[in-house]
Amino acid sequence: MSPDTYKKLISEIEVLLKEGRIKSIQKVNTILVETYWNIGRRIVEHEQNGNEKAEYGSRLLKELSRDLSQKLGKGFSRSNLQYMRLLFLTYPKCQTLSGILSWSHYTELLSISDNLARSFYEKQCIYENWSVRELKRQRQSSLFERLALSKDKSKVFELSQKGQSFEEALDIVKDPYVFEFLGLPELKIYSEQDFEKRLIDNLSSFLLELGKGFAFIGNQYRITLNNTHYFVDLVFYHRILKCFVLIDLKLGKVNHKDIGQMNMYLNYFSEEENTDGDNPPIGIVLAADKDKILVDYATGSISNQLFVSRYQLYIPDKKSLAEELKSLLENEVLD
Repeated sequence: MSPDTYKKLISEIEVLLKEGRIKSIQKVNTILVETYWNIGRRIVEHEQNGNEKAEYGSRLLKELSRDLSQKLGKGFSRSNLQYMRLLFLTYPKCQTLSGILSWSHYTELLSISDNLARSFYEKQCIYENWSVRELKRQRQSSLFERLALSKDKSKVFELSQKGQSFEEALDIVKDPYVFEFLGLPELKIYSEQDFEKRLIDNLSSFLLELGKGFAFIGNQYRITLNNTHYFVDLVFYHRILKCFVLIDLKLGKVNHKDIGQMNMYLNYFSEEENTDGDNPPIGIVLAADKDKILVDYATGSISNQLFVSRYQLYIPDKKSLAEELKSLLENEVLD
């Protein structure tokens, strides 16, 4: 057997072992979630058969936690039993549980009281293969509310039922983007170069905030026109929409020159960088602030897919966003 053939054998066995371990973990997770669902079902059935009052239900969980912990060991805290009960009440049909999500995913999801938001985060966990840590971060950054507020009522319900889909340029745009992971204080003076470097240094978190489908191409991407060099701050390729995504960073408020410059970049990429199969590029001017009226006038006659969004360096006020979304859903009438 040649050395290369032997190395290939080792590599193939390694891949098979990794795949097997992943499948076995998923299987264990599936069985564990189903078991906890059944425990929750039995608790609810016991309550219903005994026509128990709410205060007894609370006492029942306390007593169950004590006795089960003594007999079976860890894993039966009162809060864990409450989540098992809630799992059954939230997902009355066991078949609707995902075979991908772990019990830790479900405990995080079950802590979301809003049904629309919970459904959205569940779909995104499955669609984008979020870890529990990623799920927590996206919840804290109010991803659902940020995406929902840019849509009409019917689209909000679609978002909650299907998760975030990518069918057009607007689907990848958020307003605001949240970069709390950079650890930059609001009042600290820093340059656009420093800001850009922080984003590159935290690329995995940055890509998570951008969303599914983004592949990093490079920063300070050079464009040359009439012997003059211009540089696009960040260039990505979106694998689902099959197009370049250009991002220019602005520390202050965006102005019409920033928008005109991005439009020039988009025209250049359309003519010089796109190849067969590429769709028209998307441009995002990402600024600390924007004047909506100015942006509307500056982009009004532009045919390119150009958007202006804000970024912030802190987690948004979830309560305010939730109230805005509630007002949208209550006041807007479906067609």
